[in-house]
Amino acid sequence: MVTERPLLPKATATWLLEKTTLTFAQIGQFTGLHELEIQALADGEIHAAVRPMDPIAAGQLTLDEIKRGEADPAYVLKIAKSNLPKPLNRVKGPRYTPLTRRSEKPDAIYFLLKNHPELSDAQICKLVGTTKNTILKIRDKSYWNLKNLKGADPVEIGLCSLLEYERALEKAKAKQPKQVENESAA
Repeated sequence: MVTERPLLPKATATWLLEKTTLTFAQIGQFTGLHELEIQALADGEIHAAVRPMDPIAAGQLTLDEIKRGEADPAYVLKIAKSNLPKPLNRVKGPRYTPLTRRSEKPDAIYFLLKNHPELSDAQICKLVGTTKNTILKIRDKSYWNLKNLKGADPVEIGLCSLLEYERALEKAKAKQPKQVENESAA
């Protein structure tokens, strides 16, 4: 079986059915669809409105690969390798927070300030995705909506992952004994 699948498998299968003499099994293996589903597409029993997509134009298949498949019914089609770079997963930088979650950020800040005073402002900013100004206002009790804040765990409300939360706490606790030793030595 092919590990990579083409984009829009039913549209690709429809094109391959119309334009080639490949077997149902070959098309099914290439697209990841069942052989009976390919046969139903060929008979027009399902998805008659599927618009065919040319896998050659899309860069997913080569003409040579199709010719090899047509010559040998046992041949398994291979998806064409793209020379385009793969998109990288973005891990750094601010994350998007939906509008419905933004009102919960001050609750998370309040929770972290109350339950984990060892966390630095920068760590809270990174966990919750807020500004230092907001943290300072909540800490100084000058936040405009302070009386309505309820402490909410940022993991439970979905502002950060449990792994990020635990790493920040470990990092803060690792720094804390060094600060206590420096204060006692002074």
